[in-house]
Amino acid sequence: MKSKKIGSKIIVRIDKGEEIVESISKICKQYQIKIGSVIGIGATNEVIIGLFDVDSKTYHSEKFMGNYEIAPLTGNITMQNEKPYLHIHINVCDKNHHSYGGHLNSAKVSATCECIIDMIDGEVSRIFDEETGLNLLQF
Repeated sequence: MKSKKIGSKIIVRIDKGEEIVESISKICKQYQIKIGSVIGIGATNEVIIGLFDVDSKTYHSEKFMGNYEIAPLTGNITMQNEKPYLHIHINVCDKNHHSYGGHLNSAKVSATCECIIDMIDGEVSRIFDEETGLNLLQF
């Protein structure tokens, strides 16, 4: 993984074999990002995508193996328990242009992944909400 800071933005290249969520987390720690947004494109051959069932308050995830384009990855960065909290969604497309999307649990890069992180001056944290079963933004 390589990165370069330009103003309030960080340009990131995540290399073949590296895990995307782990890599973005490392960048957040390296640059001390407490709030921001992330967008990205690239390719993966192993991705776990999740969906939160609001009615049952249960989380479901599915693993996809094969060649997929990331089209795109988007999300936000906040803090929870003094650690970066990544809330990232992803859409991936196969060779037949079938699309799968949801919450990104993990993805291994098959060729490259290019992300731009936009750092925001300040800090927003998260707190667990009993009613929804989610970690919500806390202002």
